[in-house]
Amino acid sequence: MKSIELTSANFDETLANATTPVLVDFHAAWCGPCKMLSPVIEEIAEARDGEAVVAKVDIDSARELAQRFKITSVPTLIVFNDGEPVVGARGMQSRAAIESMIDQAKGVAAV
Repeated sequence: MKSIELTSANFDETLANATTPVLVDFHAAWCGPCKMLSPVIEEIAEARDGEAVVAKVDIDSARELAQRFKITSVPTLIVFNDGEPVVGARGMQSRAAIESMIDQAKGVAAV
């Protein structure tokens, strides 16, 4: 499954309806590291289909979401569980580090 694009219109509903952790990549079209990270995000979306929802938020199109989650640099990754932010990271991350974040969020769900 490919990543999904979240906007202000569908963000809260998507998180509320998710039965698995939701990895959100806050990015921008002009951001070099975001462009480098994008294929990794898509690989994770394919590999974790059914285990996690992988989504992207363009901070220029959804400024209110960027403000709401205090996104001050991109890329910023946040994993949500039950609609709440659980773990996050700023800047370029390895696939292993991102998958570890998803696993950590899944562990929080089990508690």
